[in-house]
Amino acid sequence: MNTSTTPSLPAKVDAAIADVTATAEQQAVLARIAAQRERITARRSARAQSLALRSSHGPAVPTAGPLAERAIAFARLHPMAVAAAAGVTLMLGPRRVLRWATVALPLIARFRR
Repeated sequence: MNTSTTPSLPAKVDAAIADVTATAEQQAVLARIAAQRERITARRSARAQSLALRSSHGPAVPTAGPLAERAIAFARLHPMAVAAAAGVTLMLGPRRVLRWATVALPLIARFRR
C-alpha cells in the first residue's frame, strides 16, 4: 500500500520516506534520484539489448563466397581504405602495381591457408 504523497516514487524510496520524515525539498530530491535510477536502468537494458542483437547477426563481410562479393562488401564497409588504395595505385602506375601484386598475392594466399 502506497502511503507516500508522491505517487511516482518507487517502493524502496516510499518505504524510506515513510520511516523518516522528510521535507518537501528532500522528497523532491529523492524523487529525482529515483527517476535517474530508472533512466540508468532503462539505458542499461537498452544497451544490453542492442549488444545482444549485434552479436546475434552474422559477420558483416562474408567469409565464404566469390572474391568479387567479398571485395564489394569490404568496399562498402571501408570506403576510405579503398579510396586510399586507389590513390596509391594511381600514383605508382600500373606497371609497378602489377610487379608488386605478383610478389604480394602469393604471400597473401599462403597466409590465408
